[in-house]
This record gives sequence, C-alpha cells and structure tokens, in this order.
Amino acid sequence: MPSCALGETLPTELSAMKRVRATMAFLLKRSNLLLILFGCVSLIIFFWSLRAHSSADMPWFLRLVLIESVLFIAASWVTLRAQAKRSTLLIVISFAALFRLSLLFAPPYLSDDIYRYIWDGRVQAAGINPYRYIPADPALAALRDDKIYPLINRRDYARTIYPPLAEAIFFLTTRISESVTWMKATMIMFEGLAIWALLQLLGSFGLPRQRIVLYAWHPLTVWEFAGSGHVDAIAIAFISLALLARHRNGKVATGLALASATLVKLFPVALLPALYKRGGWKMPLVSLVTIVVAYLPYLGVGPRGVLGFLPGYARERGIVNGEQFFLLAAARRLPLGFHIPTSAFIIFAILVLALLAIWMLRTQTTGHENYVANALIIATVFTVLLSPDFPWYFAWLLPFLCFVPSAPVIYLTLSSFLLYLTWIYWTDAQVFRIKALIYLPALLLAALIFALKSRRDGMFIGKGSQMIPG
Repeated sequence: MPSCALGETLPTELSAMKRVRATMAFLLKRSNLLLILFGCVSLIIFFWSLRAHSSADMPWFLRLVLIESVLFIAASWVTLRAQAKRSTLLIVISFAALFRLSLLFAPPYLSDDIYRYIWDGRVQAAGINPYRYIPADPALAALRDDKIYPLINRRDYARTIYPPLAEAIFFLTTRISESVTWMKATMIMFEGLAIWALLQLLGSFGLPRQRIVLYAWHPLTVWEFAGSGHVDAIAIAFISLALLARHRNGKVATGLALASATLVKLFPVALLPALYKRGGWKMPLVSLVTIVVAYLPYLGVGPRGVLGFLPGYARERGIVNGEQFFLLAAARRLPLGFHIPTSAFIIFAILVLALLAIWMLRTQTTGHENYVANALIIATVFTVLLSPDFPWYFAWLLPFLCFVPSAPVIYLTLSSFLLYLTWIYWTDAQVFRIKALIYLPALLLAALIFALKSRRDGMFIGKGSQMIPG
C-alpha cells in the first residue's frame, strides 16, 4: 500500500474508533433508560411467547427466545459497564419480577414435570411413601383426579425420581394448594432466596449488586422456573446459600446448604471440591450426615427403592448406552472403526472431575476466595460431560455468572433452548446434531479465549466483566 494511502487510512480508522467509543460512552450515561427499554421489549416478548401451545409452535417460540437472548446479552453488557447505582439495581429487580409474573399464571408449555411434583405431595399427604408406587397403581386410585393425574408423565411405569428434600417441599407446598400456580410460586420464592444470597455475596466481594442481571434476566431462569416451575430453582437457592456460607467461613452452614441442594437435585454434590477448605472436616461430614438423615423417613421401600425411577431414567435417556454423552457420541462417530464402551467414558469423566478436584485442592492458599470461579469450572465441566437432554439442567450454572461472566457459559446456557427441538427431531442422529450446535461453539469459544489470554483465566466478556477478587 502506498505510504500516502496508509497515512490517510490510519487517521480514518482512529476517527472511527473515537466515534464508537463516544457512542458507547453516550449510551452508558443513559444505562437506566436502556435497561428500561430492554426490559419493556423483553416483557412484551414473554407475553407474546405464551401464544405457543404445541410442538408445531416450537420453531416460532425459539425465534422469540433468540430475541430474548439478544436483549439479555445487551442488558448484561450495559449493566456490567454502567456505574453502580441503586436505581439500576431497582430496575433490574423490578423487571425480573415482572418477567416471572408474566408467566406465573399460564399453564406450563415446555414441560409437564410440575404435575408429578403436585402428585407426589398429594401421595405423601395420604401417608404413602412416594417411592413405593407408580401413579397408575391401583393402590393410589382414590387420589386420582381429572386435573393433575392425566397430565403426569410416565404415570404408567415410573415411580418418582426426586430426592427427599424435594419431596418434603412438594408435600408442604401442596398442603397450602394443589394448584400449578402455587407450585410455580414456590419455585419463584426459592428464586427470591437465591437472589438475596447472591446480592449479599456480590456486596461482600465489593462487586456491583446490579450484576444480578446475569441471573435474574436470563431467559432460562424465567422460562424454566416461572414458566415450567422446575424444582432446580430450589437447588439453585441452596447452592447460592452455600456460596454465601463459604464466604462467611460457616463450615456447618456450607455443608448443610450443599447437602440440601444435593437432596433436591443430585448433581450439586460435584461442587464439593470447590467449596471444601483443605484440612477441614466439618463441611463434608455435615453434608454426609444431612443426606443420610434426609433419606431415613423414606427407607421403608429399601435402599434401592429410594432411588425411585433413577435407574430407569438412566436407560431411557441414553445414559446406559452412552448416546446422551455428546463427547462419547462424537468419538463414536469418528471414522476410527471401533466402539468406545460407555463404561470407558464414565471412567474418563470421573478421572477428569477427580483431576479438577485435586488441582483445586492443591492450588488453595490461605484466604483463598476464588472458590466461585472454581465452582463454575467444575459445574461446567460436569454439565458438558453429562450432556443433559433438557435445558433446565443448565440453569445451575447461572448463579456463578454474576461473579464470573463467562462468554462460553453464557452461550452454553442460552443455546440449551435448542434442546426443545427434540420435540420434533428425536432420533439419536438428530439429537446429536442439535447438541453439536450447543457444545461445539461453546468449546471453540472457550479454547479461543484461553488461547488469546484476553483475561485472567480466559473466561470473560470484556472490560466491564470484572472477576471476583482473590
């Protein structure tokens, strides 16, 4: 390029950069107005989304979710870079509440799990162990109705799958009301507890509390908890309490909260290495004792009986044959001419998680406060290895984003909505292609960020994505 052309190009490029920076500064000065705009548009789309009723509506619904995701990313970008203000936090919390109210009174569209929750509460109220019978068993005929029973999934062959604390909450909730709305309201109340704990932790770390937008405005939390009423909201509440208790050095409280999360959904036990303080014994002991004690009231069906439908679920979802695991399914599709056993992949996954745990324990130092980042790492690795078939299994990653706004994890959680396409495309080959759209870009993005070393551990969005101290 001639020198004169180069000399003309550089000032032009610098001028364009200055204009972009000036525009960004102008927008950030009006961050509250932008958030109100994003919130209002999102609220309209949540209401509009309620027009979906069947699998035929799924492509249209996912287009709306894409718009919601873009608005969420824009709102997160603005919030992370805006000056910390009480008014901004108030806007974030207010719209988070409005989003949930927009879906609270609508019947669940994306899942029917909530009907099993209500049924399990009703069964326990009748003095019957929920792990004993399938809903279609004649012993439960007197409990059937025309509103809940016909909508229970797997009612003809599956006992309940939910751990004891979830069952206890189902019982308590249904003693107030056996309505879908009230069960969803219970999940939203636990979300409120999670948000409170996360706000306390953000303040303790010296981070702007308005970063709660990364959890509270995420479309996954709105749809899966206010929309479908999934029990994962309870697990997230106890995970958030465990993070807060760990920061406050409450070993007993941390163990109790982590055990409670595990007694709602089993997978939070994977967070133990991140929350454990080397040399301590109270936290793991309290967790173990809490879990054992919680199972005692249900042991009338035997140790295997309290697992409920879990073994059958493992077969049904492709865990036994290995098709659920994306990495294993991908390896089997390579032109290598051999079939990798599922057991070999499970051993590999356990080794990966064990090595991560050892690394976390070995790198711990006095005053170690980076446990939230470690929790995000091990939870994300666990999720990728497991490769669940349903979007709500990704929701437990979201509380950590308030502290470590990881771009790959944001993509992973938003793209998990693609799993609803399995309503239409359900063969192993089709499900594999859908999962490839979720996991491959996330893995490539993580590798790219790590290679470029754009941030301290290669997991951040940009200048405003400050990580927790420590």
